[in-house]
Amino acid sequence: MDTRITELEERILRLGELSEAAVSRAITALMRSDTMMARAIIKEDAAIDHAEIEVEEVCLDVLEHERPCGSDLRFVVAVLKINDNLERIGDLAENVAEVVVQVGDWDRFRRVPGIEELATQAQTMVRNSMMALVNRDAILARRVIQDDKHADMLYERIKTRIEKELDRIPENANPLLKLEHATRQFERIGDVATNIAEEVIYLVEGQIVRHHS
Repeated sequence: MDTRITELEERILRLGELSEAAVSRAITALMRSDTMMARAIIKEDAAIDHAEIEVEEVCLDVLEHERPCGSDLRFVVAVLKINDNLERIGDLAENVAEVVVQVGDWDRFRRVPGIEELATQAQTMVRNSMMALVNRDAILARRVIQDDKHADMLYERIKTRIEKELDRIPENANPLLKLEHATRQFERIGDVATNIAEEVIYLVEGQIVRHHS
C-alpha cells in the first residue's frame, strides 16, 4: 500500500508542476504578446491531459485492489479531485494562450494595468496549494482560500478598467474583450487553486470546507 500511495503522490505532484508551468508560460506569453510561446502552450496541454488520465487510473487501481482506509483512503479521494482541478488549470492556461494567438496587434489599445498582478497571484495560489499538499499544511491551504478574495477583487478592478476603456475607444472592442476573457481565466485559476486547498484541508483534517463562508 505504501508504495502505491508514494507513486500516486509523485504523479500528482508532477502534474502540479506541469500545470503551474503552463500558468507561468501563459503569463509570459500574454505579457510579451509571444504567439510562438502561446502555440507551444496549446500543444503541450496534451501532456497535462495524459498525466491526468494516468493519475486517475492509478487512483482507481488502488481503490479496487488495495482497498485503502483511514488517511490512505482520504488521500486517494483527495487526489482524484485535485487531479481533475490540475487538468482544469492546464485548460485555463491554454485558453489564455489561445487569446494571445488570436489577438496579435496589441498596440491598438493601451494595456490595462493590474493584469500581471492578478496572473501572478493566481500562479502563487496554485504553487501554495500544491505546497500545502506536499507538507499536509492546512494553515497554508487556508491562506490560499483567503487569497482568493484578493484575486476576485483584482479581477473586478481590471474588468471595470476594461469597461471604461471600451467606452473611451469603442473601436478596440474586439481585442479588449479578448483581454477581459484572458483575465477571467486567471481569476478562475485562483478559484481552482482554492478547490485544491479545500481538498488538502479535507486530507489533513477530514473536514469538508466547501461552501463554508
